[in-house]
Amino acid sequence: MIKIDAELKPSHLKSKLTRFWNISEKKIILIEKQYDDSKGSPVFTVNGNYTTRGWTEWTQGFQYGAYMLQYDATGEKSFLETGRKKTVEAMAPHVSHIGVHDHGFNNVSTYGNLLRLMHEGKISFNEREKDFYELALKVSGAVQASRWTAIKHGGYIHSFNGPHSLFVDTIRSIRSLILSYSLGHVLQSENDIKINLLERAIQHLKATADYSVFYGEGRDIYDVWGRTAHESVFNIKDGNFRCPNSQQGYTGFSTWTRGLAWAMCGFAEQLEWFDTIGEEQFKEFSGKEVVVSFMLKAAKATCDFYIEHTPADGVPYWDTGAPNLYRLGDYLNKPSNPFNEFEPVDSSAAAIGAQGLLRLGKWLQQKGETKEGNRYWQAGLTVLNTLFEEPYLSVNEKHQGLLLHSIYHRPNGWDYVPEGSKIPNGESSMWGDYHLREAALYIQRIIDKEVYHTFFNIK
Repeated sequence: MIKIDAELKPSHLKSKLTRFWNISEKKIILIEKQYDDSKGSPVFTVNGNYTTRGWTEWTQGFQYGAYMLQYDATGEKSFLETGRKKTVEAMAPHVSHIGVHDHGFNNVSTYGNLLRLMHEGKISFNEREKDFYELALKVSGAVQASRWTAIKHGGYIHSFNGPHSLFVDTIRSIRSLILSYSLGHVLQSENDIKINLLERAIQHLKATADYSVFYGEGRDIYDVWGRTAHESVFNIKDGNFRCPNSQQGYTGFSTWTRGLAWAMCGFAEQLEWFDTIGEEQFKEFSGKEVVVSFMLKAAKATCDFYIEHTPADGVPYWDTGAPNLYRLGDYLNKPSNPFNEFEPVDSSAAAIGAQGLLRLGKWLQQKGETKEGNRYWQAGLTVLNTLFEEPYLSVNEKHQGLLLHSIYHRPNGWDYVPEGSKIPNGESSMWGDYHLREAALYIQRIIDKEVYHTFFNIK
């Protein structure tokens, strides 16, 4: 269980953030100089060097989005110019990519960040440039929404596995669909039928809350408050839910912690977005209160599970049911150990989950739920405080990664095991590096009393 530091304040992280952004700058430049873009999107490091892994192209937006985050945090214009240039040169295929559910990862991290920076006055206003970013986001969200599977009650954006497959990951990537709706766009289908993107967003959120998240209500004997399933499998002929499953976790009946973190962050930031739209837009969806209620339940449940099932310093092992965890002894009441002999940690889950804890905490505080909100908020700060230090912050100037001890696909054995170790450790991932930068920017803006950082501050 996380040992929450109730005395920690954002200002206590200020010196760590200064060091963090200095290291981050060097990592971005190192990748730019050394990585061969012709090999495809960089995914994770092997012996300190980024390499690709053909599965789906879901990480390029994190690579180029990092430039915009670095510029946002430091004001170094060279990063803005490179990020803008790379977005124009490389990201168009991701906008129209019909084969993946990852539009929010690729396109919101690039086009979305650029449009946000323009709206916030951090880059000069240009009407044509604004229109370009908006068009990319409109199309991206509509393409994402077209990956649709109808079920008995609603539907969901299906994963690259096929129409039977709902991934918990998509709860964070659905940002693309939401920005498209926010910009006034619709998805048009046969006979010019206009499909409401808000309806698709709400139905996907509801399906994820109902089938990807467990609440201790007796769905199966492994039903525990807040645990998540990576994949939910449906019979697409009759729309019935069949079973939980996992592609990257240990089983469908244990909790892959990065999937848990995607849910924590996704539900929390969507709660923030729903605060910006009026009650009248929810009339056909049983009302805004109903929607917010099921989302809040999912956000609290997943954040509670993370706090309870993560070691004291806030960094989880890759799956809460990993088969050799028992060999670590009382591991939940000790700091995480990425160098143990039995099961790897996943620091990328911590980077993603920290933001979920912070955003849910802030949301509850603003609603007057101070005690409960403070618990999540302080837990998020505790996690970040760990990640901004060794052994998680990468200080080796030859290592291209920023956040160490990230895990990609443990069951497939894709992660690099260094000589002398029995488990993967010491490596980084594009999503881990990006989300730590995003969390760092989030807390830095709070320290500096800047505009509260959200993905949807675009108009």
